[in-house]
Amino acid sequence: MDFTPTEAQTEARDLAARIFGDLATHDRLKAAGTGSDPELWKSLCAAGLVAAVAELGLLGLVLLLEEQGRTTAQAPYAASCVYGVLALTAHGSAEQRDRLLPAVEDGSAVVAGALPAQSGVRASARGELTGTVPVVPWLRDATHVLVADAERRLWLAPLGRGTGIAPVELTAPWSAARLTLERAPAEPLGGRRAYADVLATARTAFAGLQAGVCAGSLARAVAHTGTREQFGRPLATRQAVQLRAADAHMDTEAIRVTAYESAWRRDAGLPYAPHALTAAWWASEAGQRVVHTGQHLHGGTGADLDHPVHRHFLWGRQLDAYLGCGAEVLQELGELIAHGG
Repeated sequence: MDFTPTEAQTEARDLAARIFGDLATHDRLKAAGTGSDPELWKSLCAAGLVAAVAELGLLGLVLLLEEQGRTTAQAPYAASCVYGVLALTAHGSAEQRDRLLPAVEDGSAVVAGALPAQSGVRASARGELTGTVPVVPWLRDATHVLVADAERRLWLAPLGRGTGIAPVELTAPWSAARLTLERAPAEPLGGRRAYADVLATARTAFAGLQAGVCAGSLARAVAHTGTREQFGRPLATRQAVQLRAADAHMDTEAIRVTAYESAWRRDAGLPYAPHALTAAWWASEAGQRVVHTGQHLHGGTGADLDHPVHRHFLWGRQLDAYLGCGAEVLQELGELIAHGG
């Protein structure tokens, strides 16, 4: 295994870091409220950071999502890259890629993902979807939604006829909505194996996003405890603070390396479903520990809803829920291993 980024991946990561750092400022994030920042999204697309994902692979996307997580930048970047660019690249027909990818890559089309599979969503013989998905992150930003039906088939549906959305507020400001489908026209994407691959890709990508969220939270905690004095000494000189920060660092590195391994295996064409679940478990279980630590080390300041570190706390908890709580992910991983997956 070699997780060393290629030159193209490194350049894309550095460019993403500059864009997120310049535009995902505390003031701009406060102004965005629970919605996305359209100027940030426009800048990401104009810089080619959506289109580049097809060539950079999942490992490249994980590196880019780390930079988004560090700043908790509010844009549908993860969703549209996973459920749009990578899903179409891996499982779309030549006609679908030619027709749909250009708009997704330039940002004029945004794809949200209604995954995992929804037991209440049914597809008719004519390819029309009916059912309800309670929460779809970034659906308010989307023009299309990738839906997994009760039989674990993937369908790409344009938002419009037969679809209804109602805003839903989550722990993190992810422009989420409730999706209602009533004989909504949709086109199939990929075969029977597409669902498992896209789900594993999503788990890996969002684990990478969580690694960035945790790294950002920890960096803020280190800066705070290094300058905040108590009884004439910086908080960072206290052994209890050092141990808590060290544990958070190790948890963050575990999330990062498991996400890297899963992404590398996918890009290399190797089986990676168990590795995606492993990354998801670390991101869920360890991620919530890290963001709690980041907030705790800020003392009372961390409980301020307007403080930047609290935003990392909200994102970390939301990613924990989105990936599935640790016990659920661990059960699925155990079942997969037991059945030789």
